[in-house]
Amino acid sequence: MLSREERTGLIGKHQIHGKDTGSPEVQVALLSSRIAQLTGHLKANRKDHSSHRGLMKMVSRRRKLLNYLARTDNERYTKLVGALGLRR
Repeated sequence: MLSREERTGLIGKHQIHGKDTGSPEVQVALLSSRIAQLTGHLKANRKDHSSHRGLMKMVSRRRKLLNYLARTDNERYTKLVGALGLRR
């Protein structure tokens, strides 16, 4: 899990305006951080199938948010992908 400081740092870095906590950019950044942490956990615990299922759900949710952002505002999408270092 993310600590409160890490979470507020990610939100502050990717928010659009001062009180923004739910924009696609913020959601994708938080999901990417959680995905990275869970990937590290699964490398050490290969037989943890329930966590693997949760990882797949998070990856799917991030993919849907990225598809939405690419469809609605391509400039914000390319900026976010570049900032997070995602391959797509």
